[in-house]
Amino acid sequence: MRALFKDIKGLVGCYENPPNFVAGENMKNFPVLENAWMEVVGEKIIGFGSMSTCPKAPSGKVQIISCTNRYIIPSWCDSHSHLVYANDRAGEFLDRLRGLSYEEIAAKGGGILNSASALQKLPEDDLFDRSLDRLLEIVKLGVGALEIKSGYGLTLKAERKTLRVIKRLKQVSPIPIRATFLGCHAVPAEFNDSSDYTDHVISDMLPQFVSEGLVDYVDAFCETGYFSIEDVTRLIDAASKLNIKCKIHVNQFNILGGVKLCVNEGALSVDHLEIIDDADIAALKESLISGSPTFPVALPLCSHFLGLPYTPGRKLVDAGLPLALATDQNPGTSPSGDMTEVVRLGSLKMGLEPIEAIAAATLNGAAAMELENEVGTITPGKLANFFVTREMSGLEEIPYRLNDVVVEKVYVNGELWVG
Repeated sequence: MRALFKDIKGLVGCYENPPNFVAGENMKNFPVLENAWMEVVGEKIIGFGSMSTCPKAPSGKVQIISCTNRYIIPSWCDSHSHLVYANDRAGEFLDRLRGLSYEEIAAKGGGILNSASALQKLPEDDLFDRSLDRLLEIVKLGVGALEIKSGYGLTLKAERKTLRVIKRLKQVSPIPIRATFLGCHAVPAEFNDSSDYTDHVISDMLPQFVSEGLVDYVDAFCETGYFSIEDVTRLIDAASKLNIKCKIHVNQFNILGGVKLCVNEGALSVDHLEIIDDADIAALKESLISGSPTFPVALPLCSHFLGLPYTPGRKLVDAGLPLALATDQNPGTSPSGDMTEVVRLGSLKMGLEPIEAIAAATLNGAAAMELENEVGTITPGKLANFFVTREMSGLEEIPYRLNDVVVEKVYVNGELWVG
């Protein structure tokens, strides 16, 4: 396709030479070019500018698309999801409404262990079909890049099945996907403790899966009752020897020292951070010095669904950090892949200005998957993954109007996907 988008109210995140990420004050300065044009040829963006410089397109050779009173925003980049799973956990939702805690539900065989049991029984082709349906649904919602974790297998066979499904999704997906091996997600009943199971993950699963080309990143749930600092340290070291970076769940319920560990070990991101202290923030600031930071990734849909504290996004941005926002899409604690709702919650519950939340959900999300050279901004040479909003007076309408539709037309690789 060759298309010229004209009279755009605001072209968001447009750079001729984009940074790898934006942090602190620069998140508020994520650019918005008013009264703009943008041109797409094939899969790529080839140019943009103000309407005073709009090129004259030859008649019949270029599709002209009017965007009067509409914004164009780079597609959302969701850097934390558990999209591949067998069944939902609606029954556990009732347990929670009746007063059971996350830990109590897990203790009675619910939570991750419930999802693992269902996934282990489901044939691979069925798991692929269900996961592909979910993937195509979130693309309709404006997602243009995605990380997917394993972790609901909890056996070598089932974890391989999950990672094989992710690899198959990569092969048919219209958007870039990263695969994360979350072997240390929960401890199966047949193992003595987390250390025993971590040994199994490190010795038996990780080398095989890496050799089979199934792993981009490694993850672990560093939390009381799940995996300790010592477990996670051993996992990170084993992955590092195989040249695999880590993205680690930390600080969802307790501060255990996981943030400092991840910074020291060069982890790509630390995700959740519902609770965080000044020492953690100082460690994350230290990671900026190298130019390849450990990204703090907040998951506000999980906080919303579980009634947990929200990651203090305002505090992290004011500390100069490159905050990213993601969905945590999963069947138990965040059953949604709607990144627009994530952006809304970033403003409504985390204190971010709309433009900061957008930057966190686009460029910084891309950077937290090492996809910043392909997606995340409106830049010549990058993939033409973006969406056109409905008519809006300003970007503040995204959080202000709550459940109003924001995404009107979705473009993927330069082609109209929906709208």
